Amino acid sequence: MRIFFTGGSGKAGHHVAPYLASQGHQVTNADLTPLGHPEVTDLQVDLTDAGQVYSAMAGTPTMADLDDPHPAASTGSAYDAVVHFAAIPRILLAPDATTFATNILAHYNVLEAATRLGIRKVVFASSETAYGVCFAQGERKPLYVPVDEEHPVVPQDSYAMSKVAGEVVARSFQARTGVDVYGLRINNVIEPHEYTETFPAFLADPSLRRRNFFAYIDVRDLGQMTLRALETDGLGFEIFNVANADTSVAATTREIIDTFYDGVEVRREVGRDETLYSIDKARDLLGYVPQHSWRDVLDDPRGAV
Repeated sequence: MRIFFTGGSGKAGHHVAPYLASQGHQVTNADLTPLGHPEVTDLQVDLTDAGQVYSAMAGTPTMADLDDPHPAASTGSAYDAVVHFAAIPRILLAPDATTFATNILAHYNVLEAATRLGIRKVVFASSETAYGVCFAQGERKPLYVPVDEEHPVVPQDSYAMSKVAGEVVARSFQARTGVDVYGLRINNVIEPHEYTETFPAFLADPSLRRRNFFAYIDVRDLGQMTLRALETDGLGFEIFNVANADTSVAATTREIIDTFYDGVEVRREVGRDETLYSIDKARDLLGYVPQHSWRDVLDDPRGAV
């Protein structure tokens, strides 16, 4: 595929965009900051400017190779798919109003350009924060566990509000055009080096992970999930939780429930170390199978089980 990838220079994007390129896809990174990866074409775009977004997305990706004296002519849409990861990635990086305005305007511009240009697949980054637990004022527990995509979304902060609003925008564009638009409610993104740097603290004190539902997503598995979404057609509008299969702490899942979720409905039996951020839907509809775990890198303090 020819993929228009926004935010390819961010924490998640600078892994996922090259991964898609490694799978044989032609990837253009639309970002204010270049990625500088040899297999990904950089294009400087201000996504809050509708004209820039439309012009960039209507461009000719076959012209990206400046060393080719006879580039192929572009036919139809310039791109086959859009992956939209670009955003101010959390609260407290910019004023709240700026975070909301930037994220939702960029999101709208990308969806509008993609659908008007006839691109039939859009995959966009939503967030675990949509459920309103991560950045809530005071302690807030989910209504039930495992938390699935049917759980209510009632965010309190500007970042999560922008993500929930973005899902509404995406649903509206899909209803208007009939294209496939899939939203990924991505959990806390973890790069491989972070296992040794940050996870020892989580294993010692599981309460550090309560805002993330004690879950995480290895950026390599996020790449797989994005690819699965790109390769699966015909679902219309769908939202998917994205996480790894296990928890990010040493405590068992049952111990987490007993300690932190007293009074919270437990809707089904859970495995010993199973994530409480349900990925059943992604498994069933996309064939997503996480491949990585902190347990592959660190010794489980509980010892052999």
